Amino acid sequence: MVDPTVVLWGQTLGYTLYCVAIILLVGWFGWRLTHAGKGRGVKPALFYAFVAVLTVLGFSLHLITMETIPWVKPDLHRGGVTADRVFEIRVADHAFQLPSEKMVVRLGETVRFDVTTADLTYGFGVFRPDNSMVFQMQVVPGHKNDVLWKFTKPGIYTIRSTEYSGPKGVGMVVKDAIEVLEAER
Repeated sequence: MVDPTVVLWGQTLGYTLYCVAIILLVGWFGWRLTHAGKGRGVKPALFYAFVAVLTVLGFSLHLITMETIPWVKPDLHRGGVTADRVFEIRVADHAFQLPSEKMVVRLGETVRFDVTTADLTYGFGVFRPDNSMVFQMQVVPGHKNDVLWKFTKPGIYTIRSTEYSGPKGVGMVVKDAIEVLEAER
């Protein structure tokens, strides 16, 4: 599984360049509309070639993204994925009810977090010590809410609600809830 920070960096670079190209296209189009001229401006064939290149580039970015986002493969093939550990977590009255004080996972294990709520819509997000998000999902009452994950780095992770659930929702933080240990040898 690719580290999400690598994916984020790659997506930021790719989509920034893509957006700059689109902005150039819009500027080019605007310049063409506002400047009359016999033969001056952008030739239609060149303009449409640029549009075609942007279309192919955009489609390619989405294909590349599909293969690098860490949660896509487990979700697409989840029928064949067996979790090594399953943690059942309940959320009610703006509080997480964890199966134990600290959930311990080993690198390389596939973990399934089953999160349920009966009262409100909450978020379930796992965060690194630097407060960057590893993953998150929405937890909706009356629906199956689970996520499969394979941690790529050892460490201590915090759980937070990532959805607005009223003023009390801001306090929905469980520090040091997940500990990821090196794989056993």
